[in-house]
Amino acid sequence: MVVAIDGESLTIDDVVQVARFGKKVEIPDSAIHQIKKSRDVIENAIKEGRTVYGVNTGFGDLANVSIGPEDLAKLQVNLIRSHSVGVGKPFPVEVVRGMMLLRANALTKGYSGIRLEVINNLIGMLNSGITPVVPQQGSVGSSGDLAPLAHMALVLIGEGEAFYNSERMDGLKSLKKAGMKPITLQAKEGVALINGTQAMTSVGALTVHDALTIVKDAMIAAGLTLEALRGTRAALDERIHAIRAHEGQTDVANAMRALLPDSEINQSHAECGKVQDAYSLRCIPQVIGASLDTVRYVQSVIETEINSVTDNPLVFSDDGTIVSGGNFHGQPIALAMDFLGIALSELANISERRINRLVNPHLSGLPAFLTTEGGLESGMMIAQYTAAALVSENKVLAHPASVDSIPTSADQEDHVSMGTIAARKAALILENVRNVIAIEYMCATQGIDLLSPLKAAQPLEVAKSLIREVVPKLEDDRTLAPDIEKIRGLMTAGEIITQVERITGPLLDV
Repeated sequence: MVVAIDGESLTIDDVVQVARFGKKVEIPDSAIHQIKKSRDVIENAIKEGRTVYGVNTGFGDLANVSIGPEDLAKLQVNLIRSHSVGVGKPFPVEVVRGMMLLRANALTKGYSGIRLEVINNLIGMLNSGITPVVPQQGSVGSSGDLAPLAHMALVLIGEGEAFYNSERMDGLKSLKKAGMKPITLQAKEGVALINGTQAMTSVGALTVHDALTIVKDAMIAAGLTLEALRGTRAALDERIHAIRAHEGQTDVANAMRALLPDSEINQSHAECGKVQDAYSLRCIPQVIGASLDTVRYVQSVIETEINSVTDNPLVFSDDGTIVSGGNFHGQPIALAMDFLGIALSELANISERRINRLVNPHLSGLPAFLTTEGGLESGMMIAQYTAAALVSENKVLAHPASVDSIPTSADQEDHVSMGTIAARKAALILENVRNVIAIEYMCATQGIDLLSPLKAAQPLEVAKSLIREVVPKLEDDRTLAPDIEKIRGLMTAGEIITQVERITGPLLDV
């Protein structure tokens, strides 16, 4: 099976399959005619001697400089070289593969005036496993992701660097090893390759995909903690959530009820007289549900963007016009990714508060720091410190990038989105959240073990058993960092969710 790109039907799951798992890509025959019509408009404009931005003019504040016919190809190569000024660590391979797929998909829509041959070469690189080395820093998010996409395009023309078979090498060498040749760009093609939002959108697509998974892990971990702390299920009453009716809240409450059927632990404190829990337990549906609503909103923004045309100028072949606009502006992605970062941060915030309750004997009713030899041993005391550090870091990262703008190109581009920074921050926040949830998993399973022989609800016992396959109960102090990493590995692979959902059914309709 391959992913067919036509500029209309790409999904976030398609992006994940191509970016992470190497699924092949092709252009269906149905898209080729529109691509060629779009190119014909550019070539006709050149023949007619029309002045067209980016075709026979300079760029940005140099748009009033005319370029002669003999220099049109050189103009495009100069553009790629001059815009390749990214710095910092390279984007992960999966992000660059996502960029390549998304750029090819946008070009395939047929409004960019680029030759089919160029798109085919970009797809050829993707299918051959050639991944350009693209530095992460240098994009202000308008006119699109110029620097990252320029580094991507360098390899197409036989320059720059690339990863091939896990080896970093000269871009031309990678093409030769894959049996490919550099492309010679013609008029409009350089600007069509680099003027778009594909770096921020690739990061966004992968992050929002993972965020939907993180929400499920957050719920399972919260359920384990509620059992370990002998919390009440009363706050999950369906009637409570029906009369507020936020979709995410309702869905999370439904999922939590599926995770928390009656259990031996619940029966053990049925007559304790406790009527309510702290907010970090009582408000699980309200807090996680609000984050879920946000993730779904961002998902809808990304799904729109991955099938949009975001370069400039745009070619409308029906009437032969070429129009300059601003679709390259990353504001929709910038705002959405800032919002996603905030929503993800809240998952960690409330998780850390539950971790604190687990390790604090004044709140938990469990042995101090989840060890039976408190004093001689510190147990899981410092695991909460780590969670607190990650939560604090997220509070810094969650500051929105989209509220900032620095003019560029001699004030021709006087408002920019900072969308790529927003996307990169959201991805960093997600990694921190994953670690916090892993710590909650570790502490909550220890708490349940300390209530033995009482058992938790069946779905949660399955989750605990899977964790215990890789991380044994803490009997004596040991280095806990490897335990967190092993649980994180289960989360990344989706194994805890898979095993739990075999009992509960799908926790969320995502």
